[in-house]
Amino acid sequence: MTRPALNARLLAHLQELARPRHAQWDPLGLLSVRSYLREHLQALGTVEEHAFQEDSEAGINLILRLPGRNADLAPLLVGAHYDGPLQSIGADDNASGVAALLELASRWSQHPPRRPVWIVAFDQEEWGMLGSRALARELRTAGQPLELMVSLEMLAFTSEQQAYPVPGMRRIYGVTGDFIALIANVAACPMLPALARAMGRHVPTRVLPVPFAGRPIPDVRLSDHSPFWDQGYDALMVTDTSFMRNPNYHRMSDTIDTLDLPFLCGVVEGLAEGLGRL
Repeated sequence: MTRPALNARLLAHLQELARPRHAQWDPLGLLSVRSYLREHLQALGTVEEHAFQEDSEAGINLILRLPGRNADLAPLLVGAHYDGPLQSIGADDNASGVAALLELASRWSQHPPRRPVWIVAFDQEEWGMLGSRALARELRTAGQPLELMVSLEMLAFTSEQQAYPVPGMRRIYGVTGDFIALIANVAACPMLPALARAMGRHVPTRVLPVPFAGRPIPDVRLSDHSPFWDQGYDALMVTDTSFMRNPNYHRMSDTIDTLDLPFLCGVVEGLAEGLGRL
């Protein structure tokens, strides 16, 4: 796929996905986005509607299982949350991740990767990672192995300024917010060099391994990968670093026109190459 064509497809997805969509604040917006996702994923295969109830909240994860070239390998789970924050358009958070998820699903349905891939659109992330918490627990109870869980969490914002949860990281990773971050538990580290090299051919990439399921640095747990860490799975968050870079985080100003679409294209191309080889 040429870069202009990919840019156009991602923009078309963003224009449908970037809208208020929250189970409490804008349930109609959430239903509209869920319908859009269901329609696009069903064009690629059978979609499971994984209904869950966590405490007093309910939701629906959408799951598409794509075959790999080697059916005997443990699947890769790639997900992004489709609900949005309270009182926000949510273009970067997380329409960017969902747009990337749809592009990867389309590409892998036509050109199967090495191993099976489960494409998951998570609900209720903004309410405490409820959808991913329910699915991770059910998969662990069923004894389902996963090669890696990958959470696509805000992928399209760049900035001249970059903050970090630990000030010393600034000396290692730089002062400019022009990179994509790969944040993984220590046990998943052997997978990171090859993935970082593949992604680095398309977009600047930084790697951060974190011990103890990220609990010493709570900011790195704020997406759907952390429930999988808590269930003992290897998991990775791919992110533009969220509020450490993006001043529009959880605001109505998180709109499509603030995004760096060429950067998002590079992230998608890098993920397609790197994850497809795992």
